Amino acid sequence: MSARANQNLNLNRARAAKNDEFYTQRVDIERELAHYKDHFRGKTVLCNCDDPRVSNFFHYFSHQFEQLELKKLVTTCYKNQERDVFSRHDSERAISLEYHGDRNRIPDPEEIGIKRLRGDGDFRSEECMALMNQADIVVTNPPFSLFREYVNQLIESGKKFLILGSMNAITYKEVFRHVMVDKIWLGVNNGAKKFGVPDNAEKFSGIENGKKIINMGNVGWYTNLDVAKRHEKLVLYKKYSVDEYPKFDNYDAINVDKTKGIPVDYAGVMGVPISFLDKYNPDQFEIIGLAAGNIQGLAGIPSSIGKDGPYINGKLKYGRIFIRHKQTSP
Repeated sequence: MSARANQNLNLNRARAAKNDEFYTQRVDIERELAHYKDHFRGKTVLCNCDDPRVSNFFHYFSHQFEQLELKKLVTTCYKNQERDVFSRHDSERAISLEYHGDRNRIPDPEEIGIKRLRGDGDFRSEECMALMNQADIVVTNPPFSLFREYVNQLIESGKKFLILGSMNAITYKEVFRHVMVDKIWLGVNNGAKKFGVPDNAEKFSGIENGKKIINMGNVGWYTNLDVAKRHEKLVLYKKYSVDEYPKFDNYDAINVDKTKGIPVDYAGVMGVPISFLDKYNPDQFEIIGLAAGNIQGLAGIPSSIGKDGPYINGKLKYGRIFIRHKQTSP
């Protein structure tokens, strides 16, 4: 099995087993957040799936508090109420933490407001929702098994956000409906990533700096924060030909196997790989819909034979996003 296939298998196993305790690496947070710094000035940030003793989101924002000119940092933590915020989980009470900055730029427990929560710190609870309502931007790595519900809650709240999730989540009905109307899109650094896992984790890829880690492929940043990359024009050079771009059996759309192969001169609907979203420029393309597996009701164009899914010569292709040029000229 290839390394990439094994990474994707790890992601699928984690989702199936609802094993959601993955710790995002500091380097991945720093690389991504570097593109959004202007969004955070004067804002309250909420990390609502984060235990500060292991969360690199908490560490990043607390140490960069003054540089980002944050107003406040809030995290919620499951079942941990000890005075030392880096203690082990040994309580049946959850806590929230508030941080307002530090003169010497090195946070310590004396400067962090620790509050007990009535419940277990579930992001869906009334008290955690109240904290979200007070925040401007939510940044975290939510449970992969609850990604649909988490995204819907974010959209309904009207908050700005930057979160991690499986790239496969693009094909979830609940997520893609938001993609179609530009309420959520991919961030900058998407692809394979390493995550920390608990010391007692049975499945892991190796050990780095004395900690167990697991490799996962196909992981993306999801956001509604605008960045320059999103408006970079995709340079295209291919010309349309009937032989190279066959039509789907059931849709009035041509198949494009690679994003770089999108024909520059085709004015109709095109079915492109899911990975296209990593290059999607809303000024250049219009998203029409999604045909993946036999998902119903998202194609955006009618199926001529009443059959969903991207079929060519009777065979089901990998998932395709249906798009169209906003302008047909290069």
